Amino acid sequence: MDFALDDTQTEIAALAAKVLGDFRDPGGRPPKPAVEDGSWRALASAGLLALALPPELDGDGLGVAEVAQVLTEVGRAAAPVPAYAALALGVLPIESLGTPAQRAEFLPPVAAGEALLTAALNEPSAPLVAEPAATARAGDGKWLVSGVKTAVPYAAEATRILTPVTTAHGSAVYLVDPHTDGVTLVPTPTSSGTPEYTVRLDDVAVEETDLLFDRGAVAALHRLALAGALALGDGLLAGALALTVKHVGERTQFGRPLSAFQAVAGQIADVYVAARTVHLAVTSAVWRLASGLDADAELDVAAYWFASRAPEALATCHHLHGGVGVDETYPLHRYSSAVKDLGRTLGGAAHRLGRLGERVAG
Repeated sequence: MDFALDDTQTEIAALAAKVLGDFRDPGGRPPKPAVEDGSWRALASAGLLALALPPELDGDGLGVAEVAQVLTEVGRAAAPVPAYAALALGVLPIESLGTPAQRAEFLPPVAAGEALLTAALNEPSAPLVAEPAATARAGDGKWLVSGVKTAVPYAAEATRILTPVTTAHGSAVYLVDPHTDGVTLVPTPTSSGTPEYTVRLDDVAVEETDLLFDRGAVAALHRLALAGALALGDGLLAGALALTVKHVGERTQFGRPLSAFQAVAGQIADVYVAARTVHLAVTSAVWRLASGLDADAELDVAAYWFASRAPEALATCHHLHGGVGVDETYPLHRYSSAVKDLGRTLGGAAHRLGRLGERVAG
C-alpha cells in the first residue's frame, strides 16, 4: 500500500494551506458567524468546498481522501470554520447516500459557502450510537421523529441535520430541518466556543423524501464522520507541534535556545512521536475508506490513538510554552480547546478503548 499523496491531493492541501494562511488570525478573538467568516468564503471561492460534489453540480467528483486534506489543513491552522460539520457530516454523506434531488438541493449552497449541514451522531451517554434511541414512526402520511441528540455542531446554523433513528424496520438517517415544529435547540458550552446544541425532537414531521438511503446508512455516516474528525485532529496535533517547535527554537534561556536543553528536547520528541503515530493511523484509515476497503478497525484504532495521546501532547505543548501558552492572544489555546472538543465528540479514550475491546472480543 502507498500512503503518499497523489498530485491532486498535494495540490488541494497546498491550496487549502494558502487560503487559510491568508486569513490566519494569530490572536484569540472569537470567530465570526460561520457563513460570514472570511476564510470560509475564501475556501468556497477556491473550490475547496465543492471537491466532493458530482460534476453535474459543478463539483470535482472527488471523495473522502481529498476532503480529508482540506480538514487536515483546517486543523493545522486551527481555523474557526465549520468544515468538519459541513463536509464530513453533511456533504460527504449526502453525496454518498442521498438521492439526486437531495444532492441538488442541499450541496451547492454549502459549496458556495452560503449554507451549512451537520449531523446528530451522539445521544446522552452514547457517542456515535449504532442503535439510536431516537425513533421514527409512521403517522399521517409522514414520519414522526422523536428523541434527544447531544453535541450537535452548528445545529441552529444548518439547513438540515442528518439524524440517525431507529424505525420498525431497522436504523435509518433522516434529514431534519432544525427550524421546523417540534425541534428544540438548547445551546451547550464547548471549549473552543464552536456553536453546539442539544437537539430535542418531539414528533417532528419529515417526508419520505427526507430519508437517506437507509440500509447501512448509520454505519456509513459514522465512518465518514470518524474519518473527517480524525483528519481534522491530525492537523490540530501537527499544527500545535509546529507552533511549539518554533517557540522552543526561538525562546532563549541562560543564553541558549530552549530546544538545546535535554529535558525540553525529550518532551518535544514525545509530542512528535504522538503526532506521527496519530498521523500514520489516520492516514491508513482514510486510505482504506477511500479505497473502498473495510476501514472500521483502522478507524477505531486511529480514534483511540487520537483520544488517548492528543490531550497529553497538547498539555506538553502548553508546558513548553510557559506563560505564553495560556495567553489568549497567542494561538495555542485554539489547538488545545479544539482537541478537547474533538476528543469529547469521539467519546474519549476510555470509550474508544472499549470499542476496540469489543472488536477484539467479537
